[in-house]
Parts: sequence; C-alpha cells; structure tokens
Amino acid sequence: MITLDANTWLTALPPDAPVLGLDLGTKTLGVAISDRRLMIATPLETIRRRKFGLDAAALQAIIDARDIGGLVLGLPLNMDGSEGPRAQSTRAFARNFSDLRPIPLLLWDERLSTVAAERALLEADASRARRAEVIDHIAAGVILQGALDRVRHLRAEA
Repeated sequence: MITLDANTWLTALPPDAPVLGLDLGTKTLGVAISDRRLMIATPLETIRRRKFGLDAAALQAIIDARDIGGLVLGLPLNMDGSEGPRAQSTRAFARNFSDLRPIPLLLWDERLSTVAAERALLEADASRARRAEVIDHIAAGVILQGALDRVRHLRAEA
C-alpha cells in the first residue's frame, strides 16, 4: 500500500512496530528509524546506492532485522508543489519496492528537509567532511520526524 494520506498509512501499520524514514537520492539512501511508539525519529545509516535490486535487498535486511512495520519515503516536490523528475523517480522506487515487499508506505513531502538537516549540522559545528558523511540519514530523520509529528496530531484528534 502506497499513500499520501498519513491517517490511511497509520491505520495500516501493525501495532508497536517501528517505522523507517527514507531520503532517496541519486547516489545514496538515507535511513532513519522511529521508536515503537512512533514518537521520535533517529538517524540510522546511509546506504550507498547501486542498482535497485541491491538497494532493495539492503533495505529489506534492515526491515527484517528491526521488525519494521512501515516506511515513510520523502517525496521531493518542487517549491510550488508540483512533481518533477525526482518525484517521479521516487514514486517509481516506491512502486517497485512495494511490489517486492508489501508494507505500508507513506509518501511524505520532503521540501527543505535537506536544508533543515544542513542547518542542524552547522549549528552543531560539524565539519564539512562530517556533514557530507551524515547529511542523508539526518535528512531521513527530518522527513520521518515530520510524519511522526503528523501521526501524533492525528492520534490527539481521535
């Protein structure tokens, strides 16, 4: 199941399972993980992208090892909200991965997530080399935390 609706995604998740946040780039795949209560996102790792099959296998290994219940995949929309080639590529990745592994997958607007991650790293006085090393999984954490905040809001409304 692939959706843009956080409520639909939330109802499809198994209880007490953490979720992964993903920042899909052309060269890397940033990965972050939530706690089981879906409150806090923590950057996990960066996967160096090669071919879809290898990328999917690496992602499935994380899902299996950590008993993951769902995914939040950053959707890189243009600033005007339209979808460009990167968003189309992200949707294709989501479809292909979902065909391999049926898991609740939320496409989440990731506009400015990398900017927020870069700002946080600058405020932490991280060196340029360190920023380059961790920016992708920090951005995945920003994406995931945004989705978790929405989920918390949805739960409060219920």
